[in-house]
Amino acid sequence: MASILTLPAIPKPARVIHFSRGLAFPALGLLVFLVIWHLAASQVNTSLGTLPGPAQTWQQFSGLVDEHQRERSREAAFYERQEKRNTAILAQNPQAEVKTREYTGKPTFFDQIGTSLLTVAAGFLLASVLAIPAGIVLGLNKSLYAAFNPVIQLLKPVSPLAWLPIVTMVVSALYVSDDPLVSKSFLNSLFTVAMCSLWPTLINTAVGVTAVDNDLLNVSRVLKLSRWQHVRTIVLPSAVPMIFTGLRLSLGVAWMVLIAAEMLAQNPGLGKFVWDEFQNGSSASLGRIMVAVVTIGFIGLLLDRGMLSLQRHFSWNKQLSLR
Repeated sequence: MASILTLPAIPKPARVIHFSRGLAFPALGLLVFLVIWHLAASQVNTSLGTLPGPAQTWQQFSGLVDEHQRERSREAAFYERQEKRNTAILAQNPQAEVKTREYTGKPTFFDQIGTSLLTVAAGFLLASVLAIPAGIVLGLNKSLYAAFNPVIQLLKPVSPLAWLPIVTMVVSALYVSDDPLVSKSFLNSLFTVAMCSLWPTLINTAVGVTAVDNDLLNVSRVLKLSRWQHVRTIVLPSAVPMIFTGLRLSLGVAWMVLIAAEMLAQNPGLGKFVWDEFQNGSSASLGRIMVAVVTIGFIGLLLDRGMLSLQRHFSWNKQLSLR
């Protein structure tokens, strides 16, 4: 029997054009930005030298990569020496107690990125756990919303620079332990991020709950759904777009607040890296700061795109245009 060859389907021209536009326009915008940055940077002179352009920033980034690799090599050599020493001690005396010390080298740029990401994730998660249930409760009860709305509007605009000293003093007073599970600096940044980032999610969740279509509310009454069934099957699916809008706003606020808190309190993270380089004042400091600025923006973009992907996954309306 003669075999039948199946040719691959040719993409429709409309799909090809749409995909090309999806790549071409962002690439064009990025190219224009890099050109403007390159032209403007050479015209700006600072106390640390000329503002670095894209090429100089990339060179500093490569240097930070090399520093990270050298630090990891030193860490590996440190533990290797300890292992050899402990092996020799145990060979002479099998009953001897050997200890392995932790490596205490200077954290690299990429270590600081990991610290900031861990802190912002913890603070954002805490804010979301508090804000979403509270927003649902306030949205379902107009009297409660009217009672607490002035408090929300009072606390919402408070700067992280004002919250940080209060949080630091409270944590220092309450978090007293000889063997702490996490450092106080981590808790200071975490609670500051949570205090400043929960409001967009809280407000958007409450608004989304109050904006449920009347027809859906009538269906719930006809079916005589319980309070929990009403929330789970009617309220939450309808409020998902508003909830995720709040989450995206809160995540952006959390990331900005964290960098400011790290700079002010000198807590480990990208903010401390920027401040240390500013204080260092070397010829490479300005380029390293620019690397940090670009990295902060790029991570913020990835966090927003990740939240957008989650919204597409959980939203009941898959045809909804999200940006």
